Amino acid sequence: MMIMQLLSEWAVPVMVCAIPLYGFIRGVPVYEAFVEGGSEGLKIAARILPYMIGIFVAMGVFNASGAMNLLSGLFSGVLERIGLPAEVLPLAMVRPLSGSSALGITASILQDHGPDSFVGRLASTMQGSTDTTFYVLSLYFGSVGVRRGRHAAAAGLLGDAAGVLASLYVCRLFFG
Repeated sequence: MMIMQLLSEWAVPVMVCAIPLYGFIRGVPVYEAFVEGGSEGLKIAARILPYMIGIFVAMGVFNASGAMNLLSGLFSGVLERIGLPAEVLPLAMVRPLSGSSALGITASILQDHGPDSFVGRLASTMQGSTDTTFYVLSLYFGSVGVRRGRHAAAAGLLGDAAGVLASLYVCRLFFG
């Protein structure tokens, strides 16, 4: 046990030292490569920023307009029939749009129901089993200039639905 803790504590510092040392030994101009990588990172961030702002504004408008409550009301009856609690429906709907909003909903669910409740465990499992599909599509496709994603949105949403259903199944199997 002591060895594992020691490895855990020293893994990152050793890598931070070992990687530049390896590059230096191989003849790579380490500092120049680092500066060049930082410069490229800033250029990428500048290209991505408008897409990030757009998705955050859209998410804010969606939440503030009451559309989330409207959609929750429309789908709650159907999803309750398959055993999906109404408390996690907003999480299932927001997760494809915004990770930070989904995390806020998950925190609220955990605070209201507790982390050891079925709803809390389901929300936590859903948080880790789905992705922010539209955020990923707008950010990555927008930053590299993809104009037609073909079936990317449908495939991403299908994956999100599979993640929600798999979360429900696994939580029912282990906790229900």
